[in-house]
Amino acid sequence: MPSKTLIKVFAVLAVIAMTFTTVTSCGGNNKLPSVTDNAGEAPTITPPKGDAPTTLQTKDIIVGTGAEVLPTSTLTVHYTLMSWSNGAIVESSWSGGQPATFPLSGVIVGWQEGLPGAKAGGRRLLVIPADKAYGPNGSGPIGPNETLIFVVDIIAVS
Repeated sequence: MPSKTLIKVFAVLAVIAMTFTTVTSCGGNNKLPSVTDNAGEAPTITPPKGDAPTTLQTKDIIVGTGAEVLPTSTLTVHYTLMSWSNGAIVESSWSGGQPATFPLSGVIVGWQEGLPGAKAGGRRLLVIPADKAYGPNGSGPIGPNETLIFVVDIIAVS
């Protein structure tokens, strides 16, 4: 085979391998929950189907235009938390009417790894496996080894 053809074949194989790796790292044939993009209002989350992802998954539902979240940031956010296993809403700051403010360094690893790069005014979906959340012990209403779905609306970054 001529070298240009060989390079094209390897490029196609690399793309196929990357696609397979991405799909299998998400836990198989699952789909991420769908989330509404109604800025300024509580999101509606469609419960997921299939196996939970085994790695942290992030998706910007609304791309913000304000200050960027850094690992050292303090955030003011509205959030909704759903459990993957049963699709139940566990907690939502929207229902209390008040956003939460906290240093990013003080929350679960899934938030610390999943929110940097997002910007104020944005809405980000985080699907967090148990090892980056509350692990085998769970916490309060969150059961052991639970994969968590957070929809986070970033109001302010400082």
